[in-house]
Amino acid sequence: MRIAMFSDAYFPRINGVSVSVKSYADELTKLGHEVCVICLEYTEEQQRSSLFDEKSSDKKSPFKIIRIPSAGLFFSKEDRFMRFDKWRLIKKHMDVFKPDVIHINSEWTIGYFGAIYAHHRRIPLVFTFHTMWEDYLSNYVSFLPEFSLRKIGKSVVKFYLKRADVIIAPTPRISSVVHHYGIEKQAEILPTGIPDSKLAYNSKRAKRINTALFSKFPELKGKRILLFVGRIVKEKNLSFLYDVLEKVQKSVPNTALLFVGGGPYLEELQELSCKMGLSSSVFFTGYMQGKDLVYFYRLADVFVFPSKTDTQGLVTIEAMLCGLPAVAIGEMGTIDVMQGDHGGFMVDDSVEHFSDKVCELLLDENLHAKKSAEAKEWGKQWKISKLTPNLVKCYEKAVNIRISKNKEYNYANN
Repeated sequence: MRIAMFSDAYFPRINGVSVSVKSYADELTKLGHEVCVICLEYTEEQQRSSLFDEKSSDKKSPFKIIRIPSAGLFFSKEDRFMRFDKWRLIKKHMDVFKPDVIHINSEWTIGYFGAIYAHHRRIPLVFTFHTMWEDYLSNYVSFLPEFSLRKIGKSVVKFYLKRADVIIAPTPRISSVVHHYGIEKQAEILPTGIPDSKLAYNSKRAKRINTALFSKFPELKGKRILLFVGRIVKEKNLSFLYDVLEKVQKSVPNTALLFVGGGPYLEELQELSCKMGLSSSVFFTGYMQGKDLVYFYRLADVFVFPSKTDTQGLVTIEAMLCGLPAVAIGEMGTIDVMQGDHGGFMVDDSVEHFSDKVCELLLDENLHAKKSAEAKEWGKQWKISKLTPNLVKCYEKAVNIRISKNKEYNYANN
C-alpha cells in the first residue's frame, strides 16, 4: 500500500505529532508499505537548536520525505506554516507518488491541502485527532478572547472530522470528543506506539552521558532525581513541579528536579527557579536526542508529569517501559495511559497529594521496586510493533469506504 502522511509538525520540530508520524512511518515501512511524509521545511537555526541535522536525517530515512517551503509565525517561535504559493508542490508530488490512502496528522496548512487533494482525487482519507485545539490555542494566541479561540479550534478540527473516511483517536477520551462535536462516525482507538529502538540501552553511552551530565551539573550528583521529559511550554503546567519539589525536600532534602527538553518557556522557567531560590536543585539539559532519553529515564528515581492538556503523554509510557515509576496528574491523556495507579500514582491537581506520592516512592524501596516492575509490564501494551497492524486495518477500512462512496458518486453522475 502507498501511504501519504501529511503533518504540519515534523522533525526538527519535536512534539507528540512528529514522534507519532515518524514512529508509524518507520514501522509501516518495515511491514513492506511505501510511505511518503509531507511536511514543512525548517530554518537552519531550528535544526541546530534541536540537535537535528535535517538533510542527513532525510537522506537516511527509510521512507520518502517531502519538505514544502514555509514561513514563520509571529506568535510562535517553534511553529511554521506552508507558503500558500507552494501548494502546487503537494499536487505535483502526490500525482507522482499516487497514494492509495492519505493520512492527515495535523489541522493546519499542510493538513488542509492534503485533505483538499484527497477530496479532488477521491482518495481514501484518514484523520488522526491528535490535539484538542479548543484547549490549546489560547496558549499560542493572546490577542483574541478565549471563547473565540475555543470556537476556532473546534471548527478547525470539525473540518477534518466531517471529511475523513476513518477517524483515529489516540485515546478513548479524544474519541468521546468526536461525538461531542456532533460527528456520528465511530472513531478507531489507536495510541501512538513506542518503538523498541527508542529504548535501546548501551552501557558505554550511558557512562558518557552521565559523565557529561554530572560535569555540567556537579550539584546533581548523589541527589534523588525527579525527572520531567518533554517540551518546555507553559501549557504543560511545569511551574507546579517547583511547589512539589519544595514540599518533597522537607522529607527528602537531597531531592533535585531535572528537566530534559527545550521550548519557548525554558528561559522563563529558569528565571522562576532563581526567584524561588531553587536554582541549586533544578537543572535543565535543553533539547536532547530521542535515542538518548532512555539514559535519563534509567538515571532518575521518579518520573513527574504535571500536564493537564496532553492527549497522550508518550513520555510517561517511555518512562514506564524503562522501569521508572510515574506520578502524574490524572487529567486528559494520563487517565487513559495510567488508568489509575498502574506503574506509579495518578493523582488529582494537588501539590500536597502529588508530593506525598513522590515521597512514598523515594522513601519506600519495596514500593519503588514494585511500581518499577509494574510500570515495565503495563507499558508493553503501547509497543508500536503491536499497534501498527491496527493502523493498517484503519487504512484498509478507509479504502473500502471510499470505494463504496466512489461507486455512489459515479452512479449519480452517469
